[in-house]
Amino acid sequence: MRWPHKVPLSRQVLAILGELRPLTGHSPYVFPAFHTWKRSMSENTVTFALRRMGFGQDQMTAHGFRAMAATLLNEMGIWNPDAIERQLAHMENNGVRRAYARGQYWDERVQMMQHWSDYLDALREGGKVVTVEFGRRSDRGG
Repeated sequence: MRWPHKVPLSRQVLAILGELRPLTGHSPYVFPAFHTWKRSMSENTVTFALRRMGFGQDQMTAHGFRAMAATLLNEMGIWNPDAIERQLAHMENNGVRRAYARGQYWDERVQMMQHWSDYLDALREGGKVVTVEFGRRSDRGG
């Protein structure tokens, strides 16, 4: 990432980081690269882990977690789309808007991330899970 990006952490994430602390010690990275502690792990590390767990490339990718979050947070209809984009560190495509729209939406992002963690907990504890297949044109009649 080329610029600092602050991310609010939910209670659940703070608890998980607390559990990881004995493993990471005082490293600058919670998830360091496999071969060196001087860099963070890459997106490919997550994708390779997903493959080893049995997820095919048409089921999930590392970047797919971000796409899933963006989609579901927008579909909830309770979050400002600009706050969602800021949370995901997406850059505004419109140069004029990018130059003037500098809001961080911090308070909303704090609430959104706690809501997101609570939502994921509810899914894990028996929420409705829907399976879909993406990217198959023949399934859409095209």
